[in-house]
Amino acid sequence: MENPPSERVAFQDLQPHGGEAFGRAVLGGLALPHKALPAKFFYDQRGSALFEQICQLPEYYPTRTEMGILARCLPEMIPLLGERCVLIEYGSGNSEKTRLLLQSVRPLAYLPVDISHEQLRDACASLHRDYPWLTIEALCADYTGAFELPGWALDVELRRSIFFPGSTIGNFTPEEAVPFLERAARLVGRGGVMLVGVDLKKDARILNLAYDDPAGVTAAFNLNVLERINRELEGDFDCRTFRHRAFYNEALGRVEMHLVSTRAQVVHVMGVSFRFEEGESIHTENSYKYTATEFQALADRAGFDSQAVWTDEARRFSVHCLVSR
Repeated sequence: MENPPSERVAFQDLQPHGGEAFGRAVLGGLALPHKALPAKFFYDQRGSALFEQICQLPEYYPTRTEMGILARCLPEMIPLLGERCVLIEYGSGNSEKTRLLLQSVRPLAYLPVDISHEQLRDACASLHRDYPWLTIEALCADYTGAFELPGWALDVELRRSIFFPGSTIGNFTPEEAVPFLERAARLVGRGGVMLVGVDLKKDARILNLAYDDPAGVTAAFNLNVLERINRELEGDFDCRTFRHRAFYNEALGRVEMHLVSTRAQVVHVMGVSFRFEEGESIHTENSYKYTATEFQALADRAGFDSQAVWTDEARRFSVHCLVSR
């Protein structure tokens, strides 16, 4: 069996944030009949900071609700994750939730995977200060696609567990979620575990407020993707002429976020022109909501068995333990 790296912190930059990938996605998305952009490009340095602010808003229940579930049910989760496992986290963010697991599981190594270079480095430095015993090998990569773990972490004798909090699974359509979960099942291997946060279906008023807060933080987060295009891709979006719109589409079981043009206009990106009619929108994010049984059925299609599910008392949010078969 190979050993983890001898140094306590290692960093691999697979350059998922590179301008070429961003540029291709933007040009392709704006050329669609119904313009759309991938939600993963929200998370540049400013976007990540704005999302942290969103998580503190009183209207945005998922973060504090999931934290409550983890804190209460951690004794039940630890045996399922496995002691001395290799803990892989998709979308590490500020690692607040991860700290609950690290303190209790004490994994052999921690492998955070995140697209945001700056946030990932900052989070790893903070964790290294607080947990000097912990081996960290960070991967700056796009976990929504294919990526490779370091060779030592693939050893068949190691137990691999994925932590995927925050209901980010809802950003995938159900048709996209199945192959994503299939890749996760192959990554952990037979008997490996995935602990995943899933937002539950609920009253539309609660959802609409969570994604369109009165303080306008979510609007700034949404509009920042246009500012990023201007900064990085020679764009000339006038952000004052676009407004944030978010709503729960009950028929499709998802919250949709859009940027709506308030007037007819032409915008340029990388020398390419795109026409907007008044009221035309760019679809920037979906956030699908599930019942617990709906998500378990989705996971089953991807090769996972449901081992356990935990919810808060109001049944707003759920955390699922899946085992790869």
